Amino acid sequence: MVKISIKDLTFSYKSNKILDDLNISVDDSEIVSLVGPNGSGKTTLIKCIDRILKPRGSILLEGREVQEMKQQEIARQIGYVPQSSATPLATTVFDTVLMGRRPHIGWRVSDFDLDKVSDTLERLNLQDLAMRDFGQLSGGQKQKVLIARALVQEPTVLLLDEPTSNLDMKHQLDVLETISSMVKEKGISAIMAIHDLNLAARFSDKLVMLKKGVVYAAGSPIDLLSEKNISDVYGVEALVMRSLDKPCIVPLRSINGATAG
Repeated sequence: MVKISIKDLTFSYKSNKILDDLNISVDDSEIVSLVGPNGSGKTTLIKCIDRILKPRGSILLEGREVQEMKQQEIARQIGYVPQSSATPLATTVFDTVLMGRRPHIGWRVSDFDLDKVSDTLERLNLQDLAMRDFGQLSGGQKQKVLIARALVQEPTVLLLDEPTSNLDMKHQLDVLETISSMVKEKGISAIMAIHDLNLAARFSDKLVMLKKGVVYAAGSPIDLLSEKNISDVYGVEALVMRSLDKPCIVPLRSINGATAG
């Protein structure tokens, strides 16, 4: 069943067109990764879905137009994890994650809400940080706390903007394995902007490759991550091999001759 349907979506900053006539669908229990070079529109698209930005076109959530939904409805259905947090308040990790329960909380916080927070912190191995000040955490720790805050919200759609950008290799795998298992267990859908093509290949059901604000191609990782597509979209010569039935990308050099790092 289609969870999110994006039709003829266009967005511009003043006269600068960022997204142009996008058509994308996301099914239940599916992880869709947005890939493409910097400036291709990945973050802008995620902000359009979460109604942070107002595009032209249509975004349907289970058949309902997102632009016509009340903010409380969106907060209950869509969990958003930004690249970084602008939270200036001196709150503990536990209280920061508890904020994710706000769309569900009535007059008071219930034991159920507190248990949800505790369970999510444990699942992301954050329980030892529960009483730490969020502002004193490392960038990677903050990122994991923001993911916990979105998961405790119990959304039907999870939006993640570069969720592994500040994490080391171990924590990248921890976070993506947790997201993957939650998507399958809860039947939710995830849309993730990500730079690392190998992580995208391993953890995504479908990729949407963006180039200059348009959909260059969409499909399964094994079909989409070809040497030609990587060359055309990224301007990088790469070797694409197969490992564990997933594509594995080894960048060799930029098309202009500079060695890829």
